[in-house]
Amino acid sequence: MAFDSSKLLDRTGWQIIALLQQNARLSFAEIGRRVGLSLPAVAERVHRLEEAGILTAYRALVDPAQVGLPLTVFIRLTTAPEHYSRLIDWMRNHPYVLEAHHLTGGESFLIKAVVASIPDLEQLIGQFSSYGTTSTSVVLSSPVRGKVFTQPDIPNS
Repeated sequence: MAFDSSKLLDRTGWQIIALLQQNARLSFAEIGRRVGLSLPAVAERVHRLEEAGILTAYRALVDPAQVGLPLTVFIRLTTAPEHYSRLIDWMRNHPYVLEAHHLTGGESFLIKAVVASIPDLEQLIGQFSSYGTTSTSVVLSSPVRGKVFTQPDIPNS
């Protein structure tokens, strides 16, 4: 069933989205208390947001450093298109690759990964180098993390 997302993305819809991004374990009753809706009304709203593809997943976030992977890195990879399919499959199955973004411009992919040590990073870079040229940055700190997506301010045209 298709939904008109503009009707789902009213002020209340955006409030529900923000609350679920902050804590997906909130009960529908608690969300309803915070936005002024009944439990059944919240459940229906959330269901409609899911059906429309606006809410796509609920998950627990793990701090990689707390599980022995304290180094976060960004690897920029330049590779030929004929490598994309095999490379993407490899990245999807590599446990330390958290994100991969196909880019415009001179580089092909921007990859976010975590590793336990510099020798592990060296090994990971070596694996990516078999697909093309890499450039790597180590994250020193992350002053903005896990930001909640909120209703954008769209100026009147």
